[in-house]
Amino acid sequence: MEGFLVALAVSFGVIFVAELGDKSQLMALTFATRFRTVPVLIGITIATAVVHLVSVAIGYGLGATLPTGWIALIAGLAFLGFGAWTLRGDSLTEEEKRKAERSTKSAVFAVGVAFFLAELGDKTMLATITLATQYGWFGTWIGSTVGMVAADALAIMVGRMLGRKLPEKTIRYGAAILFAICGLWLILDGVNQLT
Repeated sequence: MEGFLVALAVSFGVIFVAELGDKSQLMALTFATRFRTVPVLIGITIATAVVHLVSVAIGYGLGATLPTGWIALIAGLAFLGFGAWTLRGDSLTEEEKRKAERSTKSAVFAVGVAFFLAELGDKTMLATITLATQYGWFGTWIGSTVGMVAADALAIMVGRMLGRKLPEKTIRYGAAILFAICGLWLILDGVNQLT
């Protein structure tokens, strides 16, 4: 049970931070201006649960075949990369904006499909794979899914309450620093295991 709780807490925190300022938050805000909040969150939850289930399966499979020292070292480098990716920033393309604005099908279906496609290969998917190499798959899956949905729900709530953009630059820098700290910690852990 302790391993599950650690995986849940770590993956929730990492994915919540990774999602801050991500294009998925912008998509959530855009969909929330067109549809009611609950169907948008249901669509996000379904898409995220499916993508992250695939991610933890990949990560857990890798974790079972690779030595943990090397995994920690590679994961640390990946987290440093996620930090740099976060600094670069994310934005919706014009096509993604148009899809979110003109969708006339069921809100849950439209949001679910859009989020599923947007998350394939995204940094939150890659971070979930990385986390699953270190922690149990079930706790990582639940934690990463809830972390992403919570971050998107926060964006919708804050966006609706303030009626303007979040301070994107501050969020981006804060998330990048947290990724760098996690990355350095994992690298040190990997070096300790290998020496």
